Amino acid sequence: MYMTDMKTKYEKEVIPAMRKKFGYSSIMAVPKMEKAVINTGFGRLITSRAGDDYRKTLDGITQDVSAIAGQHATLTKAKQSIAGFKLREGSPVGAKVTLRGKRMYQFLDRLVNVVLPRSRDFRGIDLSTVDAKGNLALGIKEHIFFPEISPEKVKDMFGLQVTVQTTAQTKEEGIELFQQLGFPFKKEEQ
Repeated sequence: MYMTDMKTKYEKEVIPAMRKKFGYSSIMAVPKMEKAVINTGFGRLITSRAGDDYRKTLDGITQDVSAIAGQHATLTKAKQSIAGFKLREGSPVGAKVTLRGKRMYQFLDRLVNVVLPRSRDFRGIDLSTVDAKGNLALGIKEHIFFPEISPEKVKDMFGLQVTVQTTAQTKEEGIELFQQLGFPFKKEEQ
């Protein structure tokens, strides 16, 4: 369903266009997407909670991230204690999912075609979100933009960080790859 859209577009349209523009001698030299990482931090959501309420909040956030990704989310734990943040070493501070292959293409297709157009005041992805190596790092303010999440059942709102790692060598190659795949970038103003 989703996979055929973005993956087929990559194979049929993006590879020839990228080879023509950058003059790659081999199909294997054309940049491709390796993985997508979805990450969220609990931050203020859990610092004031204790006991059963704390566990319910952790479970709720982990289940929401898992539903969005279509894959089980793992908890990330604090590497060191920080007294100012009431943080102990080993306590959960976030949840993350790493997607590759079919699930990555499904997620990115939903992100580009459903989630970003649904988000408030969206005018395109800023070109500065692509780093010097051609990877995209995107922040989403509210997770309720995803169709898998029912806004009526959500107790806690949280943001997500989506990072897409590519095999591109330069920022220009990365931007071209994402534009060819249909990522909506902001138009540059002259």
